[in-house]
Amino acid sequence: MWGLSRSAAGVESQIRRWDPTADVLDPDSVSGFDMVVHLAGENIGEGRWTRARKERIKHSRIHGTRILSEALARARAKPRLLVAGSAVGYYGSRGSELLSESSPPGTGFLAEVVIGWEAAAAAARDAGIPVAILRTGPVLSTNGGALAKMLPPFRMGLGGVVGPGRQYMSWIALSDVVGACAHIIDREISGVVNVVAPNPVTNREFTRALGRILRRPTIIPLPTMVARAVLGEMADELLLVSQRASSARLEESGFHFDLPTVHEALAHLLGTQE
Repeated sequence: MWGLSRSAAGVESQIRRWDPTADVLDPDSVSGFDMVVHLAGENIGEGRWTRARKERIKHSRIHGTRILSEALARARAKPRLLVAGSAVGYYGSRGSELLSESSPPGTGFLAEVVIGWEAAAAAARDAGIPVAILRTGPVLSTNGGALAKMLPPFRMGLGGVVGPGRQYMSWIALSDVVGACAHIIDREISGVVNVVAPNPVTNREFTRALGRILRRPTIIPLPTMVARAVLGEMADELLLVSQRASSARLEESGFHFDLPTVHEALAHLLGTQE
């Protein structure tokens, strides 16, 4: 396995340098690989969304994917598959509508970013390289992401429902993301794939499950108005958004989830039993 990196960190013989903010990537540096996986992008949950930060979020996904895609298209020995990152943000906020890969895009900043992100792989696809687009949901991990931020207040008994609590979260455990990616590579599956667990939950259901696993009350809500006052646009796009995405295509391809329910995932991640 080789990596593209901004620095020379790691085993020098297995690292090839690439600055994804640059305007060019040498096709020879990505030539001769069987599979290429590109999931990089600015963290959307760190810091308030200023105009400059929103531009970094957008640029880090669209520009990097486009430059890599164009280099692969010009490579002498092209890969059998390009696996490109994406997100369920593509769908925008859709209430309780069950969303498949064929559902139309939604509206909002993140939907706009993801539409451009997916389109940025066009050069590779046009050059005959199969492309797998991973529309990943919020990833559950204690090392980062939404769950890691939620744990301190919930452990102190200060957690609660956000906004109305009816908004759907198409979550997935980190280990299943890794497993799904390996499965897609092994089966050489191309096209759009929702990388989400088979049992999306509402915010209220997730809140209750986390409180139950931690054995803490979850009676302190975060009202919609307060969330918007504190986080601005991020509140609507990350906390109040409702996305109920289907994992049917991934399951029909033969993938088995190790952690299919939010109770199992949280118990596994937090090392507890109900």
